[in-house]
Amino acid sequence: MPDLSLRLLINVFSILGALFALWKGGVAERAAAVVVLANVIIGQSSEWFAPNSEAVIRLINDGLTALVLLGITVRYAALWTGGVMLFFAAQFSLHSFYLVTERPSDYLHALINNIDFSGIIWCLIIGTAVAWRRRVVLAQADG
Repeated sequence: MPDLSLRLLINVFSILGALFALWKGGVAERAAAVVVLANVIIGQSSEWFAPNSEAVIRLINDGLTALVLLGITVRYAALWTGGVMLFFAAQFSLHSFYLVTERPSDYLHALINNIDFSGIIWCLIIGTAVAWRRRVVLAQADG
């Protein structure tokens, strides 16, 4: 496992969490999963295709993702979406701080970013599990 990077593992975790939301989630979870998948694809693509502009692309990517998720939060008002919004606010602030202060990306930035994005995915997974369970209970009550 030494040849696998932590970033790759987090991206795989993010994709699997989003696929779980697409598979078992409700409308809000599926919409959020599409947004998260787009965020991961754009973030990873920026590393490959525009490494000199990666910090700016990530800032814009996370800002737009947060705006779309804010719309999902307002529309569906699920508790887990509030958690996602708090995590995205922290992530956007982190990127902004490093960009404005022109501080080079370091271990602290990577650590906070990885923990934060993992928190976002956990909120999506937990929200999906709750929505799935709610549908199962309602189906059993009706049947």
